This record gives sequence, structure tokens and C-alpha cells, in this order.
Amino acid sequence: MTEDHVWRQIEQMLACASQRVILVAPFIKKDVFKATLAAIPSHVHNIRCVTRWSVAEVAAGVSDPEIADLAAADGRASIALCHDLHAKLYVADDVCLIGSANLTGKATGRAPVPNIELLIETSAGHPEVQRVLRAIEGLEVPGTVDLAHQIREQANLFQADEEAPRVLIAGHDERPIRWLPETRNPTRLYGVYNGRHGKVGPDVLAGILRDLATLDVAPGLGEQAFGKAVLSRLRAIPEVQRLVEAGRLSMDDVQRELMGSVGCTEEQARRATETIAEWLRYFDEVHLVPIGPWEIRQGREIT
Repeated sequence: MTEDHVWRQIEQMLACASQRVILVAPFIKKDVFKATLAAIPSHVHNIRCVTRWSVAEVAAGVSDPEIADLAAADGRASIALCHDLHAKLYVADDVCLIGSANLTGKATGRAPVPNIELLIETSAGHPEVQRVLRAIEGLEVPGTVDLAHQIREQANLFQADEEAPRVLIAGHDERPIRWLPETRNPTRLYGVYNGRHGKVGPDVLAGILRDLATLDVAPGLGEQAFGKAVLSRLRAIPEVQRLVEAGRLSMDDVQRELMGSVGCTEEQARRATETIAEWLRYFDEVHLVPIGPWEIRQGREIT
């Protein structure tokens, strides 16, 4: 068996396509994607590619958003993004390959020292294949050229940041990174998320990008959906969970717990607590009440 056995499986199946091709892989590198498009007969104009782009993963080099430029130049392919994607499957008409291989050089055997991967042939009508495709359709957003360029720009900035967190790989990190919001002004988050950061200073921008990378919010969301995704992650902070459960949270208690659980100094814990409060005021319906120790309370303030 040759080292590029997986690639030969994909190439041979695609060469027999007559009507449609579906490519589903979390990580896709542009050189392999270019070879994949070349393997599909020119008369096949229905090519659908589903992948995921995260700033941290792109910065780490495991995925290339530039496949959007290749798809646009080819004219036959569309790119869609599914943020929680981990499945790998490849369809040509009624034939499907399913397994472990992404469309990368190491996964397909097109690079030195390839991974050990597996693809097995089945019917595209297999119930599990159809289940995955339906799930993707309910979650996908367009992977446009503009969004691809935005992700690359942010990845380059993130890559240059020595304080950036480690890469989060979908399906491999069972426990989320212990995260506390760093950005003092959460009103800037959505603008930077959408690539609008021309007026944000470099130090502030680096902190916002670190927050966004650790939040790991799907790209391409509207502002309301973005806010809901951030709030869900914010509420997962252990010190904030009691606010959801009891409707109130003592800022003094949060500060003491951060000093114990995270190892913050008193000043660091105070600033972190104030930042959490600002995020909750912006993304949730809470207000601050100066009764004894300040409290964060659920609900709008009645004036």
C-alpha cells in the first residue's frame, strides 16, 4: 500500500463523479483542495464543500481559509462553514467515503511522514451519512471570500501575539480552557469579530483577539446570535454560575474565589471581577446593587 493510499481513494472516487460532489472536513489545506478540484470532472458543477475556520486553528496552520479564493476562481464550488464539525466524509454522486482523513497533506498522504488514516466506502444514502448532512444544513453559514480574508488577517495578528492561548482543536479538547474575560470594554468585541478594528490600539486589539479565540464563537454570526454565544460561554465560568442559579452574585465572593481558584493577587482578582461585571451588564440583563458588598443581580434595573 502506497503512502498516498487515502488520496488515491478520494481521487479515484471523484474522477467518477457525474452530477455532484460533497466534501466535508474540518481541516482543509489549499494545495490539497486545489488538487481535489482538479480531480473532479469539468462537467460537474455541483460541488459543495463544508469545513470550519477558527482563528486559532488557522494561525496554527492546520486549515487554510484561502480555499474560498480557489473555489471562487474555479466557479463550480461553494464553501460553507459548520463550527462544530468533526466528521469527515466525501461524496461523489451516490458513493461516499467516510473515516478519519481531513483534506490535508498529512491526512491524505500527499506530504512526508503522513498520518495513519482510514476511509471506508459506503452509500451516500446511508442513514448516518444523511443524518450528518442534515445536521450540517441546520448550522452552516456561507464561507465567503471576505470572511476568509478576515479570518486570515485575525490569524496573522493572533500568531504574532506571544500571550495567545494554545490552539483549540475541535473534538480533542474535552475540557474548555479556564477563561476569564480580559477585554475591559466588551462593546468592541463584535466589531473586531467582524474585522472592524482600524481604530483599536494594538495592545487592546491583542486582548480582544485572545478573548475571541478562547470564546471560540462560530464565524459569520449576526450580532444577536454572537451575543447569545458569548453569554453562554460567560455563564459557564464557575464563579458566574450562581448568578444564573440564584439570581444574585456578591462581587466580594467572586473576588475571593478567584484569588483561591485561579491564584490571582487581590488587585488582579478585583479587576477580573469588575471585568466580569461589565461583560454581564453588556451581554445579559443584570444590574449592580450597592447593598453592603456590591451585588450583580439578574434582571433589568427598575428606576
